[in-house]
Parts: sequence; structure tokens; C-alpha cells
Amino acid sequence: MDQYAVFGNPISHSKSPAIHTMFAKQTQQAMEYGVIEAPLDGFEKAVGEFIHRGGQGANVTLPFKQQAFALADQLSEAARLAEAVNTLSFNKGRIYGDNTDGKGLVADLKLQGVTLTDARILLLGAGGAARGVIAPLLSELPASIHVANRTEQRAVELAVQNPSSKLVASGLDNIEGEFDLVINASSASLAGSVPSIRGPLVADAVCYDMVYAATVTPFNLWARQQGASRTIDGLGMLVCQAAESFAIWRGVRPDVNPVMQFLRAQMTQSL
Repeated sequence: MDQYAVFGNPISHSKSPAIHTMFAKQTQQAMEYGVIEAPLDGFEKAVGEFIHRGGQGANVTLPFKQQAFALADQLSEAARLAEAVNTLSFNKGRIYGDNTDGKGLVADLKLQGVTLTDARILLLGAGGAARGVIAPLLSELPASIHVANRTEQRAVELAVQNPSSKLVASGLDNIEGEFDLVINASSASLAGSVPSIRGPLVADAVCYDMVYAATVTPFNLWARQQGASRTIDGLGMLVCQAAESFAIWRGVRPDVNPVMQFLRAQMTQSL
């Protein structure tokens, strides 16, 4: 049976095995999907061992996305722009690297009924999460994307890497304008905190946190308090980016809706 896995450290919490197992059952694909906790200094060796055991593809999560980028023999345009890889494919001794995070975000936003064309978007953060979604967001032809980061220079560098007249960059304390969509891609969410921006910026906007949780994330709770018209967390992005990986490997696109509903119900029951 075809073998796939997700690499990370730590990785025991990953929902990827459940997601891909549901995808495989739904699409009648003969495959198994496991987890591999690679040593922090042994990612390349762990991938090599997995390939030797017959592995055909893998997902990559923290802290190995940059190492996967360096390991790949061939990169997709999305991976090149993101400078990070979350999907590996192994074929005839070569390693192909892709990044499905941006496509996953865009797919979830569309599923949620969020209009991206002509939208005024505020993207909080300029790290790996933000790098992975800039190009797919631009491809949806928004009116503008304002990238704001605690260190302004990093936001500027991200804009330079993705040249577009629609991109604006600034520090978190220097954001101006009104926005239709605010996306939190900052590391603050991982720490359970909120980016230090002025509240009125999110008023009447749809606010999207890339982090997901059984309860409302700190960012989305704050956004609601500031008058956001709607808040969405990143569970759908997780499932949609997995569906993109699955399609790369198996050539078939699964239905994400029942998987999202199952995971949401499971998380709610765990409270």
C-alpha cells in the first residue's frame, strides 16, 4: 500500500493523519498516512529513510519547512516564493517540493463566502505564514494588500519579493485605511496573544486567524470586541491545504466539507 506521512517536531498533535485517511476513504485510494517526529538535527536523514522504505510523499510542518525547501531538487513557483515547502513528492530518485498553504487559505475563504476580488486586505505578519499566502491572494485580484509587521523592514522585504502595485508595507503602528478582510498570519497567535494594532482597523471587516482552536482564538475574540463583521479560524485552511497536497499525490481532489465538519465536531466534543 502506498505510504505517506507528515514530518514535524513535535508532531503527535497533528490532524493530518485523520484528514488524509478520510480523504483516502472518500476517494477510494489505497494509501496509508502516518506521523514521523524527526530529530531537530535529523530531518534530511529521516526523509531519506522514509523514501528508502517506499514513501511516496510527505507533508512537512514546523520546524522543518525551510529544510524541506533546501532538500527539494525541484520547486513549484509557490514554494519558491514562500521559501518554504510543506508538500514533498518522491519520484525516480528526485524530490519535488510544493507549498499548498496559500491555495488552502484562498480555497477556505471562498468556501466561507468571502469575496477576494477588489477586496482591501490587511495581512498581519511577514514571516513564513505570510510569505506562503501573498502570491495566491494577489492572484485573486484584490484592490490592495497591506502587509503590516512588528518589524517594518520585514514587511518591506516581503513586498519587494512579490512586486505588485497592489502591495503596501508598514509597521503595525503605521497602518492606515479601511479593510474588507484582515488576515492574522503573525506569530502572536501561536503565543496566544494579539498583534498590537488599533482596534478600528478591523471594525466591519471579516477577520481570519490562521490558527484554529476548539474555542474562539485570542485574535478572533479581540476582533469581535472591536466590531468585526465576522470571524473565521484556520481549521478550513488546514483541511484545504491538505486537499491540495492530496491532489498533487493522487490526482484526485477530495471533498473538504465533510472532513471540516467532522474535525469541528470532534474539537467541540473535546471541550
